[in-house]
Amino acid sequence: MSEPVFNEITATGYHQIEQEIEDWKSQRPALIKALAEASALGDRSENAEYTSAKRDLRHLESRLHFLTKQLQYSKIVAPTDNQIVEIGKYVTLEFVDDHDQVTYQIVGKQEADIKANKISLASPLGSVLMGKTVNDTVTVQAPKTSYQVKILAVTLKD
Repeated sequence: MSEPVFNEITATGYHQIEQEIEDWKSQRPALIKALAEASALGDRSENAEYTSAKRDLRHLESRLHFLTKQLQYSKIVAPTDNQIVEIGKYVTLEFVDDHDQVTYQIVGKQEADIKANKISLASPLGSVLMGKTVNDTVTVQAPKTSYQVKILAVTLKD
């Protein structure tokens, strides 16, 4: 039997999932009450309130199961204080073609949020940056093109 594969995640990302689980759990009593009230209305076959309440509760339970599995198969990784790109660190990059600069945080797959400048260590950019250091230039193979970025800084904080 093979060993389970754990997804690397930052401590912040792990705690965000824990908080989301608590938020969903806090909604459970109200959904159970809504289901019971809808059930008391009678004929379930043509009871839209019952069908809706049942669907909402099923969605909640499904989401809780998914999030619980994410935590179960997650491994918190704490970044070290050095100049090497790894999960949890902030990386300032310069795009070689137009000299635009941007800072991203390298995070686990489940934490990625490009709007918040958080990129997954498994993304095309994140994966080529892992293990590199300041002044390295890397080529990123994106689905439709390739481009180069130069690492300007690697820090523990933004």
